[in-house]
Amino acid sequence: MRVIGLMSGTSYDAIEAAAADLTLDGDTLLLRPLGHLSVPYPHEVRDLIAATLPPATTTTQAVCALDTGIGQAFADAAERALRDLCDGDADLVVSHGQTMHHWVEDGTVRGTLQLGQPAWIAEATGLPVVSDLRSRDVAAGGQGAPLVGMTDTLLLRALPGAPAALNLGGIANVTVLAQGAEPLAFDTGPANALLDAAVRHFTDGAAAYDEDGRRAAAGHTHPELLRILLDDPYYRRPAPKSTGKEHFHLPYLHRALDALPTPAPGPDDVLATLTRLTAVTVADACRAHGVTELVASGGGTRNPVLMRMIAEELPGVPLRPSDDLGLPSDAKEALAFAILGFLTAHGLPGTLTSGTGARRATLLGSITPGRAPLRLPEPAARPPRLLRIAP
Repeated sequence: MRVIGLMSGTSYDAIEAAAADLTLDGDTLLLRPLGHLSVPYPHEVRDLIAATLPPATTTTQAVCALDTGIGQAFADAAERALRDLCDGDADLVVSHGQTMHHWVEDGTVRGTLQLGQPAWIAEATGLPVVSDLRSRDVAAGGQGAPLVGMTDTLLLRALPGAPAALNLGGIANVTVLAQGAEPLAFDTGPANALLDAAVRHFTDGAAAYDEDGRRAAAGHTHPELLRILLDDPYYRRPAPKSTGKEHFHLPYLHRALDALPTPAPGPDDVLATLTRLTAVTVADACRAHGVTELVASGGGTRNPVLMRMIAEELPGVPLRPSDDLGLPSDAKEALAFAILGFLTAHGLPGTLTSGTGARRATLLGSITPGRAPLRLPEPAARPPRLLRIAP
């Protein structure tokens, strides 16, 4: 089955599209990547996302406009992927949509909202679309995140020791395959979320992120600010757990700065401290589960200062990109959602109960038919245990 995966993370800078041929061979899922591309959001859509995300208030009109605008942007990305990556021939599109709210109370996820009406994608491509993949896991008592845990688990099972996969998006998450334990996946805390918010604030919107970590490299970690940030109860909650920009946003950083007994540090020192915060919380999570190797992906891997700090906090633990295993780091999440849609189409669950905390593993998502009558493959006899990347 040829599948196109679409993903936009909590940084909401662009829509990532990836295509792959997927085949089940016994207990092995074979994946042959066909390429990936990145499609920036139209400026007006991106600005509306930024103006609507928590802790901002909004209106149903804005939500409706976002559902349409994001859906149309995803449809454009799907059309480009169909044309440029698949030579016009694909079987399924899987759309994550744009997360606008992840509703967590006392560690329990009450709901999750991803916008981007899939009808626009189905109409533009003529293909069936699997979307809204997180809600079913939430309904089954799970966190609804991180859903990349299934792909990580299938990929890491071929590695020795206690390997872990790290994704550095707006929020950082890890999937750990500790010896003698069920796979575990959870959000460790902020990756780019606070950094990007701080950069926009300090530059009055002139810059969206700390390019190559240069400003963090020019600053120094502020020990007291780091201590205040690390005192967040989220880090002490047991896994599985999830979080988002509903928690880690600019007012959150302002409150931490206001709590300092001394004058606030300069902008570069704040950025250095936030970068160190991600490194420390990732490292703490890995040490707690005896991780012996870390395979990294996501936009944060392009920040050499962040990657250096993570390596400093985890001496003796090899750190390498998922590209080394054949899974392109920039396309990993889009490919992961392509895999989840493939599993849904074949009647297979897309979650691990140990990864999300759900009562049971569920089929994920809702299916929007394409132009032709909806015909799904015969249900697979058993779920895969391994992922093999074909050249």
